[in-house]
Amino acid sequence: MHRCRGRGARPPDAPFRRVSGAPRRSVPVGAIRRLGEHALLVGVEGPRAARTLARAVHASGMAGATEVVGGLATVMVAIDTEGTDLGAWARLLADLLEESSVRSDDEAEGAHVVIPCAFEGPDLEEVAELVGCTPESVIELVTAHPLTVAVVGFSPGFAYLDGLPPELRRIPRRSRPRPVVAPGSVALANGYAAVYPTASPGGWQLIGRTEVQLFTPWEAPYARLATGDRVQFTRAPEGLTGGSPPWAPGRRQPAPSTEDYPSARPVFVVEEAGLRTVLQDGGRRGLASLGVPAASPGDPVSFRLANQLVGNPVDACALEVTARGPTLSCVSPTFVAVVGASPELRLQGQPVASGRVVPVNAGQRLVVGPVRGGLRSYIAIAGGLVGPEVFGSQSSDLLAALGPGPLTVGARLWAAAMEPPLGDHLREDVTTGVADGEPVSLRVVPGPHLEHFSAGAFASLAAMRFTVEAESNRVGLRLRRDPGLSPVYGTPDAGTELDSQAMVTGAVQMPPNGEPVILLTDHATLGGYPVIAVVAAVDQGKLGQCAAGATIIFDPIDHAGADAALAAQQRNLDSAVVGRYPVVVE
Repeated sequence: MHRCRGRGARPPDAPFRRVSGAPRRSVPVGAIRRLGEHALLVGVEGPRAARTLARAVHASGMAGATEVVGGLATVMVAIDTEGTDLGAWARLLADLLEESSVRSDDEAEGAHVVIPCAFEGPDLEEVAELVGCTPESVIELVTAHPLTVAVVGFSPGFAYLDGLPPELRRIPRRSRPRPVVAPGSVALANGYAAVYPTASPGGWQLIGRTEVQLFTPWEAPYARLATGDRVQFTRAPEGLTGGSPPWAPGRRQPAPSTEDYPSARPVFVVEEAGLRTVLQDGGRRGLASLGVPAASPGDPVSFRLANQLVGNPVDACALEVTARGPTLSCVSPTFVAVVGASPELRLQGQPVASGRVVPVNAGQRLVVGPVRGGLRSYIAIAGGLVGPEVFGSQSSDLLAALGPGPLTVGARLWAAAMEPPLGDHLREDVTTGVADGEPVSLRVVPGPHLEHFSAGAFASLAAMRFTVEAESNRVGLRLRRDPGLSPVYGTPDAGTELDSQAMVTGAVQMPPNGEPVILLTDHATLGGYPVIAVVAAVDQGKLGQCAAGATIIFDPIDHAGADAALAAQQRNLDSAVVGRYPVVVE
């Protein structure tokens, strides 16, 4: 038996850092709560019960579920936003929960996987001090016995490993998550161990690293570890080098196959790539249980309007521009529309307007300059961009590095045949982006964890102002509280981590330091920080327009108000495009 005492030990009341016990329950067993407007979160006993309920949901045949994700003590069901009765889903889940509580599914024993590690993580000494032992003792405890995969999620291939010795189950998450954790990092938090398969944000304590690849998008089953597998950490041989991502994003956009896209044609060559220009389409759906992010547009409103203008389906692939756009040389006549954040646009050196259809002829140069009202713009090309897909999408995401990645000089862009009629321009009263220098107001609905905050904490958000920090990106907006404002925590258990559960875009997570993180579309699929609020769907387009330094204010509303606002927005978008471009297609 390993005893953690001696060098590094400190009295239990020493003011070093909070050491937690087991994570608190995020949702009571049997409770069903809303997670934003279009998802339900169900509390269950543990990982095995979560897997049982998730299988029952799939087997029910109930239409409308877009994601079913089991956590450590929850199941999240995301519901289609159109024509789906949330109440009917709540009743079904209650029935399935009652049935699954009296049924015990047998699970086959999983594979035995050995993971060699170099134990030299930046938090190893701190972990040892937290539990009162030496770093060597921590290593011995981690490698003493195999651990069991309880849940796979958070990021692609990220497995929560259960069975740590009692001494290591008390290690909390960091009070402030790191913006980036290197791939292959071996980590501990809240009673579990894990390996980060890809570079991603993370709040776990890093004790080592490995070169074992745990996820690849090219070959089923994609994730190296599955629930029930047994994982044995061992000391790696001397000379282990730093881990690297299990795949590298493509340097160029490959030509689409003629079999899949017989009418595809090259339309542009990239002369300058811009600050960060990537392909985005409707994103990846139904893969959150594997840890794969949605990776849809950061501003879905501007994206939709750009596609509507050029006659594309609303989820057709377009270019997402961040801060400053590309210079594109046209090789085949086409039509484009640029919407969002009012960038400077020039065609053959002459200014052109955003928010309208622009014809571009072969040999002409389109320059998308700096944005002037937000952060992101969308360049839609008639017919929609086409090319190889990963998990059914061309989108690029930051969390998992799926997709071709940012455009590079010399890349050739391909589009499918356009399908008239094209629109002409947006109504004058249609606004996209946000006003520079003015606070961005975000309507928020209550989160599922209000009992973990002080009384009235949700309502108190209306009196707080936050600043978007430079570390923000498509994974999440990291906010800094204005000086002089107190955190919303105020209960004895405030700031205690919760069991990891599924997350949704717009969730406002509150780490122990009281500095919120708003999850964007490339967010991790699981998380353990409590959620005080969720940005209403009607305002999620604004999230993608919030640049570093922007001021955020929250406007707490109820779900009925959020539903009404979203319905009004949809009616507005349906009629936002005015006129038909005078184009004749032979």
